[in-house]
Amino acid sequence: MAALLLLPLLLLLPLLLLKLRLWPQLRWLAADLAFSVRALRCKRALRARALAAAAADPEGPEGGCSLAWRLAQLARQRPAHTFLIHGAQRFSYAEAERQSNRAARAFLRARGWDGGPGGGDSGAGGAGEGERAVHGVRDAAAGSGAARPVREGDGAAPLAPGAIVALLLPACPEFLWLWFGLAKAGLRVAFVPTALRRGPLLHCLRSCGARALVLAPEFLESLEPDLPALRAMGLHLWAAGSETHPAGITDFLAEAAAEVDGPVPGYLSAPQNIMDTCLYIFTSGTTGLPKAARISHLKVLQCQGFYQLCGAHQEDVIYLALPLYHMSGSLLGIVGCLGIGATVVLKSKFSAGQFWEDCQQHGVTVFQYIGELCRYLVNQPPSKAEHGHKVRLVVGSGLRPDTWERFVRRFGPLQVLETYGLTEGNVATFNYTGQRGAVGRASWLYKHVFPFSLIRYDVTTGEPIRNTQGLCVATSPGEPGLLVAPVNQQSPFLGYAGGPELARGKLLKDVFQPGDVFFNTGDLLVCDDQGFLRFHDRTGDTFRWKGENVATTEVAEALEALDFLQEVNVYGVTVPGHEGRAGMAALVLRPPHSLDLVQLYVHVSENLPPYARPRFLRLQESLATTETFKQQKVRMAKEGFDPSALSDPLYILDQAGGAYLPLTPDRYSALLAGDLRI
Repeated sequence: MAALLLLPLLLLLPLLLLKLRLWPQLRWLAADLAFSVRALRCKRALRARALAAAAADPEGPEGGCSLAWRLAQLARQRPAHTFLIHGAQRFSYAEAERQSNRAARAFLRARGWDGGPGGGDSGAGGAGEGERAVHGVRDAAAGSGAARPVREGDGAAPLAPGAIVALLLPACPEFLWLWFGLAKAGLRVAFVPTALRRGPLLHCLRSCGARALVLAPEFLESLEPDLPALRAMGLHLWAAGSETHPAGITDFLAEAAAEVDGPVPGYLSAPQNIMDTCLYIFTSGTTGLPKAARISHLKVLQCQGFYQLCGAHQEDVIYLALPLYHMSGSLLGIVGCLGIGATVVLKSKFSAGQFWEDCQQHGVTVFQYIGELCRYLVNQPPSKAEHGHKVRLVVGSGLRPDTWERFVRRFGPLQVLETYGLTEGNVATFNYTGQRGAVGRASWLYKHVFPFSLIRYDVTTGEPIRNTQGLCVATSPGEPGLLVAPVNQQSPFLGYAGGPELARGKLLKDVFQPGDVFFNTGDLLVCDDQGFLRFHDRTGDTFRWKGENVATTEVAEALEALDFLQEVNVYGVTVPGHEGRAGMAALVLRPPHSLDLVQLYVHVSENLPPYARPRFLRLQESLATTETFKQQKVRMAKEGFDPSALSDPLYILDQAGGAYLPLTPDRYSALLAGDLRI
């Protein structure tokens, strides 16, 4: 009887909540609760793994860093299960363990560690952050053979424990074996973007303090002008292949193949502190040249939980066609796959025409994307292979709502899980409800597990808005705000290799109370009245194109090196049908010079990575500036590149022809119709 009396009240409860404006948030309570429980279970499982590794035998492979012990676990638990598919090659977890062990031993030999009974480590002493001196290590594998001397002849000193080795390699199995081997050997690794050459490349190697470089043989020709400078830096120089090499460069893969494949002692790689830096990933910011973001052992461990949070499992087959020098490819894609013990199909380059055939051939169930890849796919002509596939989950970032809808309508049914995060950041969001156009949720449950806030931001001053007490002000629903996250032991910000000035502006103090510290993402997001987060814009002068951050200062500096240019203003413009913003440069000639488009194209091709090269040029007599002599980027971006609306000479990058061409009305129309690629 009492239940019958309560029934009308229960039926009226949604109306009451709606009147109180609580219903828009509470209607998603079940999804918020389910994801929060999953996140807490994931954190608990990772903590248990880390504690087990800390208690493991330090002489065994499962007593090392998180990459070392996780790979050793999988090689023991699922030895025959396929870990990696690359072209016609397939590697089990057991084979991945053996390959990385050989690489680790070759790197250890470069440290002066001979791996034999009573063998010493000539690199002992002087260890810095996360480095561990090793004395008298005996080989963990039986029959290791006689010790070979350290390779000489390249003029480089033996690598010290914790030394940094840079990898300049495409996405391939060798990238993984060397990365895992470096981790097992107690060395740190720097992932260098493969498009960098000349000044930007040397800057990256110097900024992270690299002591060695392993490069792909196919890059040797384009790197030839850089070799004298690389040798002058005293680097160990290796090539990952057996082709003919210049003097001083030897084949690292041959050295690794000569090693035994038994496990190496775990204590070689076990961190002294989980906050120690184990990896550098280069990210372009608003300061110009790439910065080496410090990645801690903690962050690598946390990334093991990425695919678990996304709802993937160990029987999934993950399609990964992203660069491994990016966090999305390496830490989320590869380490996330290790976290669940699944299979990854690794592609050196993405092919929209081949994608669905690959999915059919390998039984792909999960696709990790950036928004551009999904746009490429929906722009492809229909094919038989796109039907009857097994893809059930696509995970990534940067997917525009219009492309999202077209993708699901054409290739579904499947789940799209849009995420948000930064390489150096301490906050991530997951759109686990599948709400189109959203990058995550701002429910109180989610923020309890992954805390963050949106604060009011003045786009004119480039600073957060503060109240009379000097504290920041939270935004209201529907109001764009700066995304910030508290910095603490659980969510640290390690900054960048180099001086503290590189992290200037990344930390905000006195945000909600005196003395607190928050990480500044530099991104503006909007939270609607239902608690969904949507990306709004990037602060500063950085824009995003082809899945990459483009710093206008870096592009401008490269262009200003040309003697016929006097002033340069670089900004991003919106191009219909394309993700992000394309680079455009307003140019002022230096009298009495004329515009040399051939020299300009050659210059940007040699000095800028492909994604940073301006797609449009605008020739002006003088640049528009503000009252304080700052360049008018916002106004120029709004004016766009329509030749019928602008009287200035305009040019467009013809990638197929390798030249800048006049932007005529016909070419403009072809671009809008999708017939002209930029």
